[in-house]
Amino acid sequence: MAAEPVLKVLATSSALELIGRLKAKYGDVMFHQSGGCCDGSSPMCFPQGEFLIGDQDVRLGEIGGAPFYMTKAQYDYWKNTQLIIDVVPGRGGMFSLEGPEGLRFLTRSRVFTSEELSSLGLL
Repeated sequence: MAAEPVLKVLATSSALELIGRLKAKYGDVMFHQSGGCCDGSSPMCFPQGEFLIGDQDVRLGEIGGAPFYMTKAQYDYWKNTQLIIDVVPGRGGMFSLEGPEGLRFLTRSRVFTSEELSSLGLL
């Protein structure tokens, strides 16, 4: 039996449920991990295509069928960790779709094992 692929980003069941609600309300969505500024360092959810992705953005994967990106500079710093997108009560980023829901997306992380790093070609 083949081993499960190592995911660079995944979402908790609570996050997946909220993504489903946002997709029902707004259509296809996408994520970009904010690097700071106005909304701090949090995963931002936008209608698909509303946030312009550039050459310096890296696609980490998908959560709930929504693509997830971060800048290359951030990725270089975080590449040895798996991002786990969760939801907590509170006000989300002012530009992120979940704001009116009374919830906000939150990035948790864990360091990949040596085996995972090897399978990702990072060793």
